[in-house]
Amino acid sequence: MLTLYGSTTSPYVRRLRIWLANTEHTFVNLQIFEEQDRLALAAKNPTMKIPMLEDGVDEKAEVIFDSRVIYRYLTAKFADPNLTWEQENQLTLIDSANDSLVQMFILSNSDVKADEDKLFFKLQKERVNAVLLQLNDLVGDKQFSSWHYPSVCLYCLIDWIEFRQLHNMQGLNHLLTFHDENAERIEVTATDPRK
Repeated sequence: MLTLYGSTTSPYVRRLRIWLANTEHTFVNLQIFEEQDRLALAAKNPTMKIPMLEDGVDEKAEVIFDSRVIYRYLTAKFADPNLTWEQENQLTLIDSANDSLVQMFILSNSDVKADEDKLFFKLQKERVNAVLLQLNDLVGDKQFSSWHYPSVCLYCLIDWIEFRQLHNMQGLNHLLTFHDENAERIEVTATDPRK
């Protein structure tokens, strides 16, 4: 029995929910900033981060942390093809932008102002800008024309940016077109964090 723990608004959780759309599993929606759910998460996952996957029940369950590791676990479990090195690099780009945006989002929700002159914010914004430009070029080169796991992850990143209004996407036309072309997929609409 597969159980995915996460929140409906996390782009890292959403990518796995989309990927598991046709696989029997249970999704446990956690409010990770509320004490009760934080305690429940900490009891199984010392990183206290989502997503987390539990395969099995009780003490015999396999518990897997981190979206990328969970994807690799599922790939092995279901004998799916491994990602190519090019796709691994695409995921690294996507995760780099996601990580920077998550950190800045958490800080802004902690009343820390994103000061352009502070090294932390300068580095994060520089990374996000560079990665989004690179991803825009890769989409333009048709590297995300198939609906594979990196495409799912890219969609979740773009949609989360739009949902949280985290970055000006002006000029990133390939990314915006990619987003629009995939927005009506049933697994995408079923996991929309706005609902």
